[in-house]
Amino acid sequence: MPKKMVFLTVSFLLILLVAGCSSLRYNLTAPEAKDFHPKRIGVLPVGVGSFAEAQGVIDRAIVSALVDKKWFSRVVSIDALIKQPGSHAELQEVVTAYLNKQEKLSYSDPVLSRRIGQLSQTEALLIVSLDYWNYLKDADTKIAKVGLGIRMTNAETGQLVWEARHIREDRFLVIKPELTDVAQNLVKEMVRFMPR
Repeated sequence: MPKKMVFLTVSFLLILLVAGCSSLRYNLTAPEAKDFHPKRIGVLPVGVGSFAEAQGVIDRAIVSALVDKKWFSRVVSIDALIKQPGSHAELQEVVTAYLNKQEKLSYSDPVLSRRIGQLSQTEALLIVSLDYWNYLKDADTKIAKVGLGIRMTNAETGQLVWEARHIREDRFLVIKPELTDVAQNLVKEMVRFMPR
Protein backbone atom coordinates (compact mmCIF):
# COMPACT_ATOMS: atom_id res chain seq x y z
CA MET A 1 0.00 0.00 0.00
CA PRO A 2 2.75 2.57 0.77
CA LYS A 3 4.32 2.02 -2.68
CA LYS A 4 0.98 2.74 -4.33
CA MET A 5 0.58 5.94 -2.28
CA VAL A 6 4.09 7.11 -3.19
CA PHE A 7 3.41 6.38 -6.86
CA LEU A 8 0.14 8.32 -6.79
CA THR A 9 1.72 11.27 -4.97
CA VAL A 10 4.66 11.44 -7.39
CA SER A 11 2.29 11.14 -10.38
CA PHE A 12 0.10 13.93 -9.04
CA LEU A 13 3.12 16.21 -8.48
CA LEU A 14 4.41 15.54 -12.01
CA ILE A 15 1.02 16.41 -13.48
CA LEU A 16 0.99 19.68 -11.51
CA LEU A 17 4.53 20.46 -12.64
CA VAL A 18 3.71 19.86 -16.31
CA ALA A 19 0.46 21.83 -16.07
CA GLY A 20 2.30 24.70 -14.38
CA CYS A 21 4.89 24.88 -17.15
CA SER A 22 2.31 25.37 -19.84
CA SER A 23 1.10 28.83 -18.88
CA LEU A 24 2.15 32.39 -19.58
CA ARG A 25 3.62 34.79 -17.05
CA TYR A 26 0.59 37.05 -17.53
CA ASN A 27 -2.60 36.19 -19.37
CA LEU A 28 -5.85 38.18 -19.13
CA THR A 29 -8.96 37.49 -21.18
CA ALA A 30 -11.80 40.01 -20.94
CA PRO A 31 -15.35 38.71 -20.44
CA GLU A 32 -16.25 40.25 -23.83
CA ALA A 33 -13.92 37.74 -25.54
CA LYS A 34 -16.59 35.03 -25.42
CA ASP A 35 -18.71 37.04 -27.87
CA PHE A 36 -15.85 38.35 -30.03
CA HIS A 37 -14.85 36.10 -32.94
CA PRO A 38 -12.96 38.16 -35.54
CA LYS A 39 -12.22 36.73 -38.97
CA ARG A 40 -9.75 39.47 -39.99
CA ILE A 41 -6.88 40.58 -37.76
CA GLY A 42 -4.19 43.23 -38.14
CA VAL A 43 -0.79 43.32 -36.44
CA LEU A 44 0.21 46.91 -35.69
CA PRO A 45 3.87 47.93 -36.05
CA VAL A 46 5.80 46.35 -33.18
CA GLY A 47 7.43 48.65 -30.66
CA VAL A 48 10.99 47.30 -30.45
CA GLY A 49 12.43 50.09 -28.30
CA SER A 50 16.21 49.94 -28.22
CA PHE A 51 16.32 46.53 -29.93
CA ALA A 52 16.51 47.86 -33.51
CA GLU A 53 17.79 44.54 -34.91
CA ALA A 54 14.40 43.00 -34.06
CA GLN A 55 12.55 45.44 -36.35
CA GLY A 56 10.28 43.45 -38.67
CA VAL A 57 11.24 40.08 -37.15
CA ILE A 58 8.49 40.01 -34.52
CA ASP A 59 5.86 41.26 -37.00
CA ARG A 60 6.68 38.43 -39.40
CA ALA A 61 6.74 35.84 -36.59
CA ILE A 62 3.30 36.88 -35.35
CA VAL A 63 1.74 37.02 -38.82
CA SER A 64 3.24 33.61 -39.62
CA ALA A 65 1.98 32.05 -36.35
CA LEU A 66 -1.54 33.42 -36.91
CA VAL A 67 -1.64 32.23 -40.52
CA ASP A 68 -0.47 28.77 -39.41
CA LYS A 69 -3.32 28.61 -36.86
CA LYS A 70 -5.87 29.11 -39.67
CA TRP A 71 -8.23 30.91 -37.30
CA PHE A 72 -8.53 34.01 -39.46
CA SER A 73 -9.49 34.52 -43.10
CA ARG A 74 -7.17 37.55 -43.25
CA VAL A 75 -4.00 38.25 -41.25
CA VAL A 76 -2.27 41.47 -42.14
CA SER A 77 0.89 43.24 -41.00
CA ILE A 78 -0.26 46.83 -40.91
CA ASP A 79 3.38 47.95 -41.00
CA ALA A 80 3.79 46.12 -44.34
CA LEU A 81 0.48 47.62 -45.51
CA ILE A 82 1.74 51.14 -44.70
CA LYS A 83 5.03 50.53 -46.56
CA GLN A 84 3.35 49.40 -49.78
CA PRO A 85 3.74 51.80 -52.69
CA GLY A 86 0.67 54.01 -53.02
CA SER A 87 -0.50 53.11 -49.53
CA HIS A 88 -3.03 55.28 -47.82
CA ALA A 89 -1.21 58.11 -45.96
CA GLU A 90 -4.14 58.36 -43.56
CA LEU A 91 -3.49 54.81 -42.31
CA GLN A 92 0.04 55.72 -41.23
CA GLU A 93 -1.17 58.87 -39.45
CA VAL A 94 -3.98 57.06 -37.64
CA VAL A 95 -1.74 54.14 -36.59
CA THR A 96 0.90 56.55 -35.26
CA ALA A 97 -1.70 58.53 -33.29
CA TYR A 98 -3.26 55.34 -31.91
CA LEU A 99 0.08 53.83 -30.81
CA ASN A 100 1.14 57.14 -29.21
CA LYS A 101 -2.04 57.17 -27.10
CA GLN A 102 -1.48 53.52 -26.19
CA GLU A 103 2.10 54.19 -25.10
CA LYS A 104 1.66 57.49 -23.30
CA LEU A 105 -1.84 57.15 -21.84
CA SER A 106 -2.50 53.38 -21.94
CA TYR A 107 -5.67 54.34 -23.76
CA SER A 108 -7.17 52.48 -26.71
CA ASP A 109 -8.93 55.25 -28.61
CA PRO A 110 -12.12 53.75 -30.12
CA VAL A 111 -12.32 56.35 -32.91
CA LEU A 112 -8.75 55.68 -34.04
CA SER A 113 -9.01 51.88 -33.70
CA ARG A 114 -12.26 51.89 -35.71
CA ARG A 115 -10.56 53.93 -38.45
CA ILE A 116 -7.57 51.56 -38.52
CA GLY A 117 -9.99 48.65 -38.84
CA GLN A 118 -11.80 50.33 -41.72
CA LEU A 119 -8.61 51.27 -43.60
CA SER A 120 -6.95 47.87 -43.11
CA GLN A 121 -10.18 45.85 -43.41
CA THR A 122 -9.64 44.15 -40.05
CA GLU A 123 -11.89 43.43 -37.07
CA ALA A 124 -9.21 42.95 -34.42
CA LEU A 125 -5.87 44.64 -33.79
CA LEU A 126 -2.76 43.24 -32.12
CA ILE A 127 -0.52 45.68 -30.30
CA VAL A 128 2.85 44.08 -29.60
CA SER A 129 5.78 45.31 -27.53
CA LEU A 130 9.23 43.79 -27.29
CA ASP A 131 10.51 43.63 -23.70
CA TYR A 132 13.69 41.56 -24.12
CA TRP A 133 15.90 40.72 -27.08
CA ASN A 134 19.36 39.76 -25.91
CA TYR A 135 21.93 37.21 -24.86
CA LEU A 136 22.88 36.87 -21.18
CA LYS A 137 25.24 34.86 -19.06
CA ASP A 138 24.08 33.39 -15.75
CA ALA A 139 26.90 31.65 -13.87
CA ASP A 140 28.11 29.02 -16.37
CA THR A 141 24.99 29.08 -18.53
CA LYS A 142 24.43 31.29 -21.55
CA ILE A 143 20.86 32.39 -22.30
CA ALA A 144 19.07 33.64 -25.40
CA LYS A 145 16.18 35.72 -24.05
CA VAL A 146 13.13 37.19 -25.82
CA GLY A 147 10.15 38.76 -24.04
CA LEU A 148 6.89 40.02 -25.54
CA GLY A 149 3.71 41.75 -24.54
CA ILE A 150 0.65 41.29 -26.78
CA ARG A 151 -2.72 43.01 -26.59
CA MET A 152 -5.70 42.20 -28.79
CA THR A 153 -8.40 44.83 -29.14
CA ASN A 154 -11.74 44.94 -30.89
CA ALA A 155 -11.11 47.37 -33.77
CA GLU A 156 -14.73 48.56 -33.76
CA THR A 157 -14.86 49.51 -30.07
CA GLY A 158 -11.20 49.82 -29.10
CA GLN A 159 -11.94 47.50 -26.18
CA LEU A 160 -9.20 45.23 -24.83
CA VAL A 161 -10.11 41.59 -25.45
CA TRP A 162 -6.91 39.77 -24.47
CA GLU A 163 -3.53 40.66 -23.04
CA ALA A 164 -0.49 38.48 -22.40
CA ARG A 165 3.16 38.84 -21.44
CA HIS A 166 5.75 36.12 -21.56
CA ILE A 167 9.48 35.53 -21.68
CA ARG A 168 11.32 32.69 -23.33
CA GLU A 169 14.85 31.83 -22.23
CA ASP A 170 16.72 29.23 -24.27
CA ARG A 171 19.83 28.07 -22.43
CA PHE A 172 22.90 26.94 -24.37
CA LEU A 173 26.51 25.98 -23.85
CA VAL A 174 28.10 26.02 -27.30
CA ILE A 175 25.63 26.48 -30.14
CA LYS A 176 24.10 29.93 -29.87
CA PRO A 177 20.41 29.95 -30.90
CA GLU A 178 19.24 32.75 -33.15
CA LEU A 179 17.03 35.23 -31.33
CA THR A 180 14.72 35.07 -34.35
CA ASP A 181 14.11 31.36 -33.66
CA VAL A 182 13.57 32.02 -29.96
CA ALA A 183 11.04 34.75 -30.89
CA GLN A 184 9.17 32.45 -33.29
CA ASN A 185 8.84 29.76 -30.61
CA LEU A 186 7.71 32.36 -28.07
CA VAL A 187 5.05 33.73 -30.41
CA LYS A 188 3.73 30.22 -31.16
CA GLU A 189 3.52 29.55 -27.43
CA MET A 190 1.65 32.79 -26.73
CA VAL A 191 -0.79 32.45 -29.64
CA ARG A 192 -2.05 29.17 -28.13
CA PHE A 193 -3.63 31.22 -25.32
CA MET A 194 -5.29 33.77 -27.59
CA PRO A 195 -9.09 33.62 -27.45
CA ARG A 196 -10.87 32.99 -30.72
